[in-house]
Amino acid sequence: MLEASATNHDKPVDWHCPHTWRRSARNTLWCLAGCSIGDFGTILFFQLSGIPWPTLAIMILAIINGLLTSIILETIVLYRGGMTMRVAFRTAIGMSMISMIAMEVAMNATDWLMTGGAILNPWVVPPMLLAGFLVPWPYNYWRLKKWGKACH
Repeated sequence: MLEASATNHDKPVDWHCPHTWRRSARNTLWCLAGCSIGDFGTILFFQLSGIPWPTLAIMILAIINGLLTSIILETIVLYRGGMTMRVAFRTAIGMSMISMIAMEVAMNATDWLMTGGAILNPWVVPPMLLAGFLVPWPYNYWRLKKWGKACH
């Protein structure tokens, strides 16, 4: 984790740092991978099984499962990176829930706007992933630049 200097807390954020944009993009992509597994898996399960749940209920469950799989994937990545399992899990839990929830809501809103429901098809997945990446990315940049908070 990066350490933020005491002076970073008082200074305005420099939004023109290519290094921070790259690092925050990498962090956002890891989160997107984890969130997508649970989110898409849940939507696909209901789509294939035909269980008659309301769209909102499916999307709420997809968001919850996306958060859980993101935490699980992050824990594994951090553990393989040399952290103990306990520290890796605590770091994963401590990731920005604001970022993950924004990502999940953006993905599910895109799905709903494009398909009218919780439906996965080849033409909706790329825009869902793009929205899921773009919405939290500036926040992740800000968090990394302002507070030095990253999980990778």
